[in-house]
Amino acid sequence: MSKKVLMKLEQVTKVYQMGEVKVEALKETSLDIYQGELMVILGPSGSGKSTLLNIMGGLDLPTGGKVLYGNQVLSQAGDAELTEFRRTEIGFVFQFYNLIYDLTSRENVELAANLVDEPLYTEEILGEVGLSDRMDHFPSQLSGGEQQRVSIARAAVKKPQLLLCDEPTGALDDKTGKKILDLLLKFNRQYGSTVVIVTHNSAIGNMANRVIRMRSGVVTEIIENAEPLPPERIEW
Repeated sequence: MSKKVLMKLEQVTKVYQMGEVKVEALKETSLDIYQGELMVILGPSGSGKSTLLNIMGGLDLPTGGKVLYGNQVLSQAGDAELTEFRRTEIGFVFQFYNLIYDLTSRENVELAANLVDEPLYTEEILGEVGLSDRMDHFPSQLSGGEQQRVSIARAAVKKPQLLLCDEPTGALDDKTGKKILDLLLKFNRQYGSTVVIVTHNSAIGNMANRVIRMRSGVVTEIIENAEPLPPERIEW
């Protein structure tokens, strides 16, 4: 695994104003994300892990601190720069798929493919996720696991540098969840994308190169796995 730093977060804080109450979702969090790694961020609800993921993906800006991506200072970026960053560099996989329900599987993936100059072939990537025979089905005609596979294909077709996954197995049964994790690992290895998975399921950390544990907006522990387990050997 390369140790080249893809993204650097320095003393990042995020404060939300809830009426008269300030909620500190992140507290001076510093973290390096390496090119080509598979990272799992673990923590209970309210630990700040999804806030951290949103800042990594340019969906939100920190209240304080700095986010660096190559020569870009994302923490100071405007809307146009962040939009371009998300379009060309980031793939997102969400817990509840976020597919467009009046588009077929093929059309959902093609929509993302059209955002970049050199995407993968739509039919090829849907074949990679095992949906060659479901390309022209609408999301309502697919199971939850199949919808999540479309979501992964949609994210991966852009060949993103950073694939961000927010509870990608949270709405799935164990067997289907492991298939989804296997796909994420496959794209990490096959295309060299850095994969970051946010979850409350500590067992998933066993497949990661590094595990980041969070609580109350703070990184409490960073664990390096010398021998990550394949998803089929994970039990939860």
